[in-house]
This record gives sequence, C-alpha cells and structure tokens, in this order.
Amino acid sequence: MELRQIEHFVFVAEELSFTRGAQRAHIVQSALSSSIARLERELDVQLFDRSRQRIRLTAAGERFRSHAYDVLKTSRLAAESVGEFTGKLSGIVEFGSLISSGPVDVAAALGRFHRAHPFVGLRLRLSQTGASSYLSALLEGSLDLALVSVPDRHPPALAMRLLFEEPMVFVCRTDHELAARSRLDLADVATEDLVGFPPGFGLRRLMDDTLHAAGVSARTQYEVPAGFAAIAELVRNGLGTAFMPCSEARRVDGLASIELTDPVVWQVYLASRQAEHLAPATAVLAQTLLEAAADIRKKVSEGGLEPPRPLIGH
Repeated sequence: MELRQIEHFVFVAEELSFTRGAQRAHIVQSALSSSIARLERELDVQLFDRSRQRIRLTAAGERFRSHAYDVLKTSRLAAESVGEFTGKLSGIVEFGSLISSGPVDVAAALGRFHRAHPFVGLRLRLSQTGASSYLSALLEGSLDLALVSVPDRHPPALAMRLLFEEPMVFVCRTDHELAARSRLDLADVATEDLVGFPPGFGLRRLMDDTLHAAGVSARTQYEVPAGFAAIAELVRNGLGTAFMPCSEARRVDGLASIELTDPVVWQVYLASRQAEHLAPATAVLAQTLLEAAADIRKKVSEGGLEPPRPLIGH
C-alpha cells in the first residue's frame, strides 16, 4: 500500500466522483481508477459501491477513510518536522475559503505567505454547499484551516478565532420604492422577493434566522451558489432585492444600499484544530490571516479603509 493510493482514495471519498477525484490528484481518470482498484485488491475489500449512478462509500470504505486521514496527516507532519534542520518552512496547508472574504483581502494575505514561504504548498477549497462542512473536515484532518461564517455551534476540539465582523445592508435598484430610505426595519422587507445564497450558507442562515425572529417570513426566490456579483446582477435586472455585507455592497455599482435600523452583524471565524495540534506551516498561515484582519480593524479605526479586491470571482 502506497501513500499515493491512500491519497487517491481520500480524493474520491471526498468528491464521491472519480472524475473530480482525478482532477484533484492531477492525473487522468483511468490512472486514478487503476490506483483505487489496486488498493482494493491489496486490502481484499470493496471500498466504493459503484452499482448506482452516484458512487458511495461501502461500510469498509467509511471505516478505512478515518484511518486514511490519520495516515496522510502523520506523513505530512513527519515531513514537516525536519523543516527546522533546513531552515525552510515546508509542507502543505489545506485551506477552506468562503465566497466572500468581507473586508479582509485574503488573496493578498495568501500571496504574502507564499512569497515568504515558497516551499509550502497551498491547496484552496471552496465549498458549494456552505462552510458548515468545513468543521467536520477540520476534525477528520482533510482541512487544516478554514473560514467559517456564522457558526451556531462548534466542537470543542476546534479553535474558533473571530476574523472580522461587519453589518449587513439591504440592496435594491435605485428606482425601488425603498431606495430613498435612510434606514429600514426588517418588517419593511416582508413582501420582498429576495436573491440570496442556498440554505447551507452562513449568510443565508443568518438572514433567515434574523427575519424569522422579527416575525418576517423570508421569500428567497432566487438561490445563487456563486458570488455577490451574480446576486447583484439579478437585483440590477429587477428580479429581487438582497442583503449583503457592507463591504460587498460598496463594491457594487448602480444599486442602492440601505442600513438596517436594528443592525444585523455578519461574523467570520478562522477555524482550525487547537494550537498544539497545528503543523508549523498551518500556524504561520493562521497568524498571517489574523494579522491581515488586525490591519483592517486598524484602518477602520483610523478612518482610512478602502475595500479590497475579492478573493474568488465576486
């Protein structure tokens, strides 16, 4: 059994797709399938149920997955442990990002880290089902760091450090009947058709819960698992209105942004295992991101904040 085979298994187990698994492994699908088949022959057990349209892990595959993560993590820690003898930080950091990084220029922070530590590989992951899946990935070891939006609860094994927080605003066309208002109560949007993220996303959960607490039934007619540029385009074409963090609203041209009478605050945390379980490269990247957030808070306090460019296509 080779580490490469175990890594191939993990990619397919996470994606539940040989096609996407091969893309993550940077090999052709036939090579990945052969690697998994050899692993199953060596173990004398079937790891994946291929009898259905969508593959699934077998019971044996589920049990093997938890140990596979341990093996890969141990091998990485072993390789990174000799970094002190070379004087160079090395290894791989698996980082879960968000569709929006708010006021923090995460791309710039990652760039600074890469230039300072070129021997560390960065693997970025962007969940299409919301960042709540990152918590379990951190626990099982398939992620090292993640940005998590509005976590309602988290396992004690994880460290959750507040990266930033900012208020939400209501966004509409400039010819909308509410556009001239300076502030809005949540009750004012009770009849609005909203454009937003799918239910698994933290921002969607934040607004749904807040509206529900205010006695307003959210009517999210258009669910967009993409960025705020796509949401803004739907709003601009009259398909509805939206709630956005104020930093994202500042990036949108041609739409009106209105403050809420009772502020709704979006919070994003940097999540990881506890400090004593972090590899050196992960700890340094975490510190880089926290320092980037501290710089933003300093600029806000000094009144010199300019919106950063977004991280991932929004």
